[in-house]
Amino acid sequence: MRWVAGTSPPAFDAGAISACVARLREPAYLVRDRAGRIGVGFEGRCETHESTSQSASQQAHAFRLTGVLAPMYPEWLGGRAFTQAHGVRFPYVAGEMANGIATPRLVIAMARAGMLSFFGAAGLALPQIQAGIAQIETALAASGAPWGTNLIHSPSDPELEAAVAECYLSRAIRHISVSAFMALTPAVVRCAATGLTQDAAGRITRRHQLFAKLSRPELAAAFLAPAPLPLLEALLRQGQLTEQEVELAQRVPVAEDITVEADSGGHTDNRPLAALFPVILGLRDELMQRHRFQSPIRVGAAGGLGTPSAVAAAFALGAAYVLTGSVNQSALESGLSAAAKSALAQASLSDVMMAPAADMFELGVKVQVLKHRSLFGVRASRLYELYRNYESLDALPSNVRQRLEREVLGTSCDEVWLRVQRYFAGRDPEQLRRAEREPKHRMALVFRWYLGSSSHWAIEGDPERQLDYQIWCGPAMGAFNDWVKGSFLEAPENRSVVQIALNLLEGAAVVSRAQQLRVMGVPVPEAAFRFAPRPLE
Repeated sequence: MRWVAGTSPPAFDAGAISACVARLREPAYLVRDRAGRIGVGFEGRCETHESTSQSASQQAHAFRLTGVLAPMYPEWLGGRAFTQAHGVRFPYVAGEMANGIATPRLVIAMARAGMLSFFGAAGLALPQIQAGIAQIETALAASGAPWGTNLIHSPSDPELEAAVAECYLSRAIRHISVSAFMALTPAVVRCAATGLTQDAAGRITRRHQLFAKLSRPELAAAFLAPAPLPLLEALLRQGQLTEQEVELAQRVPVAEDITVEADSGGHTDNRPLAALFPVILGLRDELMQRHRFQSPIRVGAAGGLGTPSAVAAAFALGAAYVLTGSVNQSALESGLSAAAKSALAQASLSDVMMAPAADMFELGVKVQVLKHRSLFGVRASRLYELYRNYESLDALPSNVRQRLEREVLGTSCDEVWLRVQRYFAGRDPEQLRRAEREPKHRMALVFRWYLGSSSHWAIEGDPERQLDYQIWCGPAMGAFNDWVKGSFLEAPENRSVVQIALNLLEGAAVVSRAQQLRVMGVPVPEAAFRFAPRPLE
């Protein structure tokens, strides 16, 4: 088989091959010349045999064909089952940044661009969640574009977790991302099972699609299996599930989309994606075979995805989709203040650290945060040390308490306690009653006030508390900043969430194409693996 060049000859030198990599939306022909070099050609035609009647000039434009690469599009990088199941154009998700940082505006922009995104409902009061959902529903009602919202595990406030789940079910929210769970809860199981039906062909259909964000195989196993029967029966007795829903829930996994979260911002176990993802992918295959599920379970990747090469690597591992988080916090549509976005835009790869989580402080759970231009991580870690070493606020040595009030809280412990009382009086009075019985719990609530407030200071841009900003951030942010340096995306005012997504996907497609050519024997130069951001549509 040979290939005859059209208007342009094939490329054999490094510069020309780099240009060929960018032409990923065209079929590429791998050819060998008489000297044995492998090059890349476009257009032209393929022939099955040489014609003896051709002139010497015509034969000079003919080359031995060694392979053909089909066109490549960013839309095709992930699993087609993912885009088909959720009605999106791209296998890309913008994650649920808590406290409303993933704003309705961000969700709407992503939905209109053909990508899935989740509203950052975690940390918000129920009326705020309802208002955000209503804003998204109104904006997207005409298009019907898919979107979702977040249900976060709330071990210290299970009533709120149940109320948020009830809100989602009553409004028929189709996509729900469940995060930070350490075990299945009634709220999660109810969301998974409510609305399960069976069509005439025997296929089980879902009203609500759960995305389970996790980083541990044992937790993945729980979401990849049918819901536990005791939980289902308890919900049946409470009138929250029907008998049919209970029966069908035993034949499907709790979630059909599993997001494997590696080293990320927020709650994270700091595991490397290359080590974690194959383990959970293998577990998926094992459990699908064991339970004989009819529908595929899609496994996506998150954590550390701040460059095209990282995104391409995630897809190469077998990810059906990718989910980004840290990089979207610096986007125009993010709910963070301009001061916080500026700090993110200047972060380097090492400008992150682990700090105690506000929602799971007593359990010792940690989140990854930005340490560039902020002392939050250091100060929050100091609070946890005090909590571990002392039984109450009154047990603190006077000099330690004074320093705590002056350098961390910014006011007296007594004043903070008054604020805590006002907060929980109408929301969860049991916390206050417990604090009266347990001085150590009172100390935890005072310390959690600082942890919770620090995130709001970053969102509001409080200039007096800038050193206390809590900004959830993984190393992907520093990698992203390094990648966009010198491009239009370097300036925070140009970082729209859609431009970030499109450039990561386009770049990942370029990197993937360069790798395809390399494994086919083409001498692809290293420069071809670097994609410079540019405005995309």
